[in-house]
Amino acid sequence: MTESAPKAKYRSDYQSPSHTITDVNLTFDLHETATKVVAVSQVKQLAQSSTLSLDGEGIELISVDINGVSWNDYVITDAGIELHNLPSEFELKIENQISPSTNTALEGLYISDGAYCTQCEAEGFRRITYFLDRPDVLAKYTTKVIADKDAFPFLLSNGNKVAEGNLESGKHFVTWEDPHPKPSYLFALVAGDFDVLRDSYTTRSGRHVALEIFVDKGNLNRANHAMVSLINSMKWDEERFGLEYDLDIYMIVAVDFFNMGAMENKGLNVFNSKFVLANEQTATDTDYLGIEAVIGHEYFHNWTGNRVTCRDWFQLSLKEGLTVFRDQEFSSDLGSRSVNRINNVRIIRGPQFAEDASPMSHPIRPEKVIEMNNFYTLTVYEKGSEVIRMMHTLLGEAKFQAGMKLYFERHDGTAATCEDFVSAMEDASGIDLKQFRLWYSQSGTPTLTVTDHYDEVAKTYTLTVNQETKATQDQSDKQALHIPFDVELYDEHGKIIELHCNGVRVGNVLNITESEQAITFEQVNSKPVPSMLREFSAPVRLDFNYSDEQLAFLMVHAQNEFAKWDAGQMLLAKYIKSNVVSVQNGRAVELPELVIDAFRGVILNEKLDHAFISEALSLPSFNEVAGWYDIVDVDAVCDVLKGIKLLIANALQDEFAALYHTLAQFEYTIEHNAIGKRSLRNLCLQYLVNVNEYAHLAEKQYQSANNMTDTMAAMTAANSAALSYRQNIMDDYSEKWSHDGLVMDKWFALQGMNPAEDALENVKNCMSHCAFSLSNPNRTRSLIGSFLNMNPRRFHDKSGQGYEFAGEILTKLNESNPQVASRLIDPLLKFKKYDVERQALIKQELEKLRNLDNLAKDLFEKVSKALES
Repeated sequence: MTESAPKAKYRSDYQSPSHTITDVNLTFDLHETATKVVAVSQVKQLAQSSTLSLDGEGIELISVDINGVSWNDYVITDAGIELHNLPSEFELKIENQISPSTNTALEGLYISDGAYCTQCEAEGFRRITYFLDRPDVLAKYTTKVIADKDAFPFLLSNGNKVAEGNLESGKHFVTWEDPHPKPSYLFALVAGDFDVLRDSYTTRSGRHVALEIFVDKGNLNRANHAMVSLINSMKWDEERFGLEYDLDIYMIVAVDFFNMGAMENKGLNVFNSKFVLANEQTATDTDYLGIEAVIGHEYFHNWTGNRVTCRDWFQLSLKEGLTVFRDQEFSSDLGSRSVNRINNVRIIRGPQFAEDASPMSHPIRPEKVIEMNNFYTLTVYEKGSEVIRMMHTLLGEAKFQAGMKLYFERHDGTAATCEDFVSAMEDASGIDLKQFRLWYSQSGTPTLTVTDHYDEVAKTYTLTVNQETKATQDQSDKQALHIPFDVELYDEHGKIIELHCNGVRVGNVLNITESEQAITFEQVNSKPVPSMLREFSAPVRLDFNYSDEQLAFLMVHAQNEFAKWDAGQMLLAKYIKSNVVSVQNGRAVELPELVIDAFRGVILNEKLDHAFISEALSLPSFNEVAGWYDIVDVDAVCDVLKGIKLLIANALQDEFAALYHTLAQFEYTIEHNAIGKRSLRNLCLQYLVNVNEYAHLAEKQYQSANNMTDTMAAMTAANSAALSYRQNIMDDYSEKWSHDGLVMDKWFALQGMNPAEDALENVKNCMSHCAFSLSNPNRTRSLIGSFLNMNPRRFHDKSGQGYEFAGEILTKLNESNPQVASRLIDPLLKFKKYDVERQALIKQELEKLRNLDNLAKDLFEKVSKALES
C-alpha cells in the first residue's frame, strides 16, 4: 500500500453542503473513448462560503464557465475541483471528457456488450462530471443524449421524453426531463440497440403508464416474466401501501456487465440481465422467483429510496432495509409466506451472522467507513430488513402503515435519516421506541439463553430470558436491546395454551428489554412445550435445552409452519454438533431412529405444502454450521453433513422414491404449486442419487428434462454426489449453451462447487472456457465466488493452494474492478475461524494484498480490518 493510507469517514462528521444544485441540464455526445459531457447547473450558496468543492474522478476537464463567463479561479484536487470567489447564486457550466470503453470498474458511464450504461450508486456520478456527488443534494435533471442513430437507436435517461430529432453526420438526440428532484446517484443513461417489450399500467388514480423492458437482441422471449412481475409490483404497492407510480413511463434495461443486481434510477432501472431474462429453457424456478423479488425491490424504491432518499450513506439502511422488507412482503403475499420466511432466515443465520462475527462487523447504521461501496452488506440490507420487521411486529400492520403514511407526509422530496423513520413510526403509533433505536447503532448478534420452570402446585410456567451480545471488533460495550419475543405454549395433546400474565390475557409477542427477564404464565395445567422466536421475531440466536422429544413434538404440533421447520433445524443441529465430536474422535456418523421418524412424519404429512416439506428436509449449509463454532473444523463438518445426508437417504429411500415418481410434471408452469412440487421432487433426487439403486436417476432426468429447473437439479445431484456420468452431462450442457453467458453461469457455479480432489485445477481450466471472462462480474461470481464460498473442503485445503488462488484473483481484480474484488474477499476475512495452520496461510495472502502499491480503497478497508483483528 502507498504511504498515505485512505482515511475513514465518520457519521458524526456529517455537515450540510455549503451549496446546493436546484437544476442541472446535461448534454452527452457519446463516443467510446471521448464522450463529451456538458453540465449546466443552477447553484445556490447555503453557508458562508464562496468556495465550492465538487467531486470528480478520472475526468478530463475542458472548460468552466460562471454565468456565461469563462472562469479560471479553480484548483484541481485529488478529490475533484475547488472553485473560488463565487457569487451566492449562479449558473455553473462545466465541459469535460470521459472514456467509457476503458472504464472496467463499471461505475459511472461504461460500455456493456456495445451499449452505453451507467451505475452511479454510491459515488459513480463523479466519474461522469464534476458535481456535488452526495445524496443530500437533490436537483431536477434534464438530459440530452446524442449518438449515432444506426448504432444507438435507443437513447434513454430519467423521467419523461420531451424532445427528439435528427442531427448531422447520422446522429440523433433525445431529451429527457425528470420533474422530481433527485440526488446524483439516481441518475441513469443508456444508449444501444435493443429488443423492446412494451405494455402499460393504469394506476388507481387513472395515470396511464407506459412500460418498456429493453433487452439484448434475440432475448425478447425471455422478458415476459419480468413484465408480469413489474405489473404485479405496481398493483401490490397500491393495494398494500397505498403508493402509486408518478411518471408517464417506467423503463427497465437488462445489461450483462453489472456490479450489482439492479439499480433503482428514477424511471429508468438498469438491471443485471440475471434478474430480467427467463424462460423455461434458460431459467430455473429460483431464477423466476429472484426476478420477481428484484423487480419488486427496485420498483418499490420509487418511494422508499427515490421520493424519500437518504441524507448520507451512513443512512443506507433507511432505504435498503425498508425496501428489502417490502420486497419480502411482496414475495410472501404472492407466494408461500412460510417458505419465503425460511429462505430469508437462512440468509440471516448463515452469512449475516457470520458477518456480525467478522472483522467487518458493523451496525445497520454504520459509524465509519473508508469506501462507500463497502456499505452494501447483508447487515445493512438483510438485518436492516429484520429491524423494520421487528417494528412491524411491535406496532402491527395498521399502526405500521400509519407510520409509513406520516413518514411520507414529512419527508417526501427530501433526504432523510433512520431517526426520521423511527420517529414517524413512534409518533403515528404512540409506542415508545427509545430503547429499540439501539438496533441501529449496536453491532453483533444477540444470544437469548432461555431456561424454564414449571410449578405444578401454582400451575405457573416461567421462562427466564438472558440476552447477551458479545463484543465485536468495532464495539466492546453492548447494551440490552428491545427484542420482540414471539412465544406459543402447547399442552401434552398439542393444544395451544392461552397466555395469561398477572391475571391478564396477553398476546404472543413479549417485550424483552432487560439483560435478564422472567415471564411467568398462569393457568398452565401441565408442563407445556414452548415454541419460541416464532417467525424469527428477532435476528438473534436462541439457546434453549430442548429435548429430542420436544422438538419432534413441535415438528408435528406447532401451528406455525416456520416453527415446525425451526424445530426440525434445531433437531438436526443437535446431531450435527454431536457427530462433529464423534468424527473428531474417529467414530462414524449416527442418527437415532427418533430423528429419522420425525422427518418421515414430515414427508407423510399430506396437509403440508410441497415447498415447505422441501425446506423442512433440507440440511443447513456448511456456512451456517460454521457459524456455530469459534473455531470450525472444516473437514469434520463436511464429513458430518455428507454423512447425515447419506443416513437420511438410505433410511427414507422408499418415501423419497415414491414422492419422486408421484410428483413428476409433464408441463412446465411457474404457478407456486408447480414450483413446490418440483422443489420437493428435486430434493428427493438429491438424496436418492446417494443410494446405489437410484444413482442413475440424475442422468435419466437430465436427458428427459423439458425445463432448466429439472436440468440443473439433475446436474447438481450428479455434481454433489460425484457420480460417474457427471462429466458427460457437464460436457453436453457446455456444448449446448456456450453461446449464452448467463445460462453458462449455472455451469460455472457447479464447477466451482465440484467436490472432486482436483476441483481447484478444474476451476483454473474453466477460466479458459470461451464463455468465461474475469471482466464480467456474473461470470466471476459464478465460478470464483462459488469456489471460495461454497466449496469449503477444497477452498480450505490444508495445502493453502485455494487461498493462494484467491489472492491471485483478488490482485487482478484490484486493478480492473475493485468492487467485485471487495465482494469476493469475504471468506478470507474470517481466517480466525480456522485452525492455526490455515490462519497463517490466509494471513499470508492478506499481507500480500496489503503490501500492493496500488491497493484500492475497497480492499484496503477490509484487509486492514481483518489483519488488525
